[in-house]
Amino acid sequence: MDKMERNQVYLNAEAWVLEAGEQIRNKINEPRIIETKSNPNDLVTEMDKQTEKFLVEKIKETYPEHYIIGEEGYGDELTSLQGTVWIIDPIDGTMNFVHQRKNFAISVAVFHDEIGEIGLVYDVMADELYHAKRSEGAYKNEELLPELRRDLKLEESIVDMNHYFLCPNRVVDEKIMHQMIRTVRGSRSYGSAALEFAYVAEGIIDGYLSMRLAPWDIAAGIVLVNEVGGVSTTLDGVSLNMLTNNSILTCNPKIQEQLLAFIKNGRKRLGHN
Repeated sequence: MDKMERNQVYLNAEAWVLEAGEQIRNKINEPRIIETKSNPNDLVTEMDKQTEKFLVEKIKETYPEHYIIGEEGYGDELTSLQGTVWIIDPIDGTMNFVHQRKNFAISVAVFHDEIGEIGLVYDVMADELYHAKRSEGAYKNEELLPELRRDLKLEESIVDMNHYFLCPNRVVDEKIMHQMIRTVRGSRSYGSAALEFAYVAEGIIDGYLSMRLAPWDIAAGIVLVNEVGGVSTTLDGVSLNMLTNNSILTCNPKIQEQLLAFIKNGRKRLGHN
């Protein structure tokens, strides 16, 4: 994808994401129709579905040759990321949306021939748009985000992690994770993977770990983190597969090896997911 085409696709994506966000804000206090998916805590609302449908219709009208991967099923069934592929999470952090009416985001990424070209993470209620185009830097609204610190120490770091790491689980010994938490300066959990990737890109947290995230949870965030010099891998330190679920680490590269070492030391089973 050349720069001119990327810029035009970006301008359309930005306009659609902002319009979708305005629609959500206008209806934020209306009664919700809430359903569950894979488990009682895996929530979906009619707003998730309406937002994805809106975005998919805009994309298909403008770019009928493009493909779409979407959380709520309005996209395509793909076996590769060849061509131009939009990866959409209409509301990332649905539990926050339902319970808090804030701390959720619209996440839209555009990949071309397996390369992340565009990433947008829109904090709807804060009206903050994190956005990036490949090789052109990452921004929060109009502010260019600086490169991540190159003198960062693990003991000075704030690490965001899914709370399941700290409970008995099948992936990693929670006692090792307790050691990691005692080593870093602080820990956080915000409940929206898209926002947590954006916060790594902004440098207000230094690393984020989570289990079994879907492509739409992380695609836009990966583009953002790449643009400020961050790294994103599986918990085994290998490249992410953007067509499957991944347990992930995204972070400042200065602390990557140390965080991966904690995970390796506590690993209970093999596999990248």
